[in-house]
This record gives sequence, C-alpha cells and structure tokens, in this order.
Amino acid sequence: MQFLVSLLNSMPGAVAQGMIWGVMAVGVYITFRVLDVADLTVDGSLATGGAVCVMLMRAGWNGWAAVFCAFLAGLLAGLVTGLFHTGCGIPAILAGILTQLALYSINLRIMGFGTGSGKANQAISVDKYPLLVSQRYVREISPKNPLLLMLVLLAALIGALYWFFGTERGCSLRATGANQQMARAQGINTSFDLVLGLMLSNGLVAFSGALLAQYQGASDINMGRGAIVIGLAAVIIGEVVFGRIFHNFALKLTAVCIGAVIYYLVIQVVLRLGLSTDDLKLLTALVVAFFLAVPHFHGRLRAKSQKGEVKGNA
Repeated sequence: MQFLVSLLNSMPGAVAQGMIWGVMAVGVYITFRVLDVADLTVDGSLATGGAVCVMLMRAGWNGWAAVFCAFLAGLLAGLVTGLFHTGCGIPAILAGILTQLALYSINLRIMGFGTGSGKANQAISVDKYPLLVSQRYVREISPKNPLLLMLVLLAALIGALYWFFGTERGCSLRATGANQQMARAQGINTSFDLVLGLMLSNGLVAFSGALLAQYQGASDINMGRGAIVIGLAAVIIGEVVFGRIFHNFALKLTAVCIGAVIYYLVIQVVLRLGLSTDDLKLLTALVVAFFLAVPHFHGRLRAKSQKGEVKGNA
C-alpha cells in the first residue's frame, strides 16, 4: 500500500518531466528519423539552453525571453555542427562530438559570466524569479501547475512542426533525409537542408534544456549528459507502442512526446521498487535495449508463424 501511495505521488512529477524531455525528443526525432543523421550535439546543447536561460533570468530577464534566447543559442550550436559536417566534410557523428566537446567549456563560461572563471552550476529559485515551470507546483490544481503549460506548449510545437514540414522547405528537408542523391538530382540544396535540420533540432533541445532548468530550479554542466539516450528512448518507445496506429506526421511527433512520458513513468516505477539511483544509467540502457529489441523479436515471431502457415498449406 505504501508503495502505491509513493508511486502515485511521484506520477505528476514524472509526467511533467517526461513532457519537458518530450520537447527534446522531438528535436532528436528530426535528426534521427527525418534527416537520418546521428547527431551527438544534444548532450551539449541541452545544457547550453539551461545555462543561457538561468543566467538571463538571474540578470532580470523575463522567463519567455530567456527561453527564446536559449532556443537561439541552440540554433547556433546546430549551425556549428552543420557547418562542420557540410562545410568541412566531417562525418555527422564526429561533428556532433566536436561541438558537444566545445560546448562544455562554453557552458562553463556562460554560467560563470561576470565572475572571471567558469562555474559548474547556477541556481534559480522560484521564490525570487518568475519561473514558467516549477516542480513545486506539480501536484497543485492551479494555473502554476507545469502540466498545463506543457500541454499547451507541446500542442503548439507539434502544430507548428506539422505546418512547417508540409511547406516546400519542410518537404525538401524530408526528401534530403529520405535520399540525398535523389534530392540533389531534383535540384534541392541538401547541404542547406542538413544545416537547417540540425539547427532546428538543437534549437528545440536547448528550448527543452531551458524549461528543464526552470523546472528543477538550477542549470548544471552535466544536466545534458546522456540526453541523447533519453531522446532515442522516447523515439523508440513511441514508435514501438504507437507505430501501428499513428501514421500521420503530427501523430508521430505526439507518439515521441508520449514515449518520453512513458520512459519517465517506467523509471519511477523501478526506482520505487528499490533500485539505487546510482544504477539509473544502467536502467536507461536496459530500457532502450528492450524497446529496440521488441520490433526485432516481433518480426522473427511473425516470420516463424508465416513459415508455419506455408508448411501447413503445403
């Protein structure tokens, strides 16, 4: 009984955190599925978004303005990765690693701005600053509850992306991810589309990092560590659970967001069963491996059943 009560109390926080990470997962989906590019900039750009947002709010900026500037910082991070890849001929995965490595030092400088040296973290209290989302109100039925704002933000984000990817530029970006050679043969500037996609992806990741920093009340240099794995987990979980029924692009993006929520709900259940937080990364890897393996084993079972039917008919 105590386990159920503890689990139910943790559910609102898990859902809110999953929705915030859902924004990041949408950014990962753009590179991983739409562009078919492995981008590891995510671990750095998430922390960049949090650092920029917290420092601007500490300087007196409005929460929305700080989040927007974090989005712009993410765009710049994606631009650097894109130029490394398209302009310098560096493979996408290595370009992302290089940008991520550089962002570590940049994030330290951002959070240490005005002190003359880098800082690993910066706090931002809901008592002193008008945060857009805060975990303090996650169990309250009030306009300050982060669940309400996140529902609106996710709906607006999915709607905007659905519109964008239906435009000529969005379709060319999807064509670039589907087949670069064919896209170039049709006169599409694939290099521009790759850079644009990487910018949009990391902009959303930094946007998520800004919301996460506000939600947890601090930005930290390591807050983005392992973010790419969580993003991939959300994408894979969404596809495994809803892949057969969600075919529309907007619904696929919705599935990714729900996948992030499911991931955090699973994490909460396991933690409430007594798993140490020291094993959280191990658990993350196992959850991702499990959902990645589901389609494989399902395909094998279906192939065996079809083979059995053929033998029976023969």
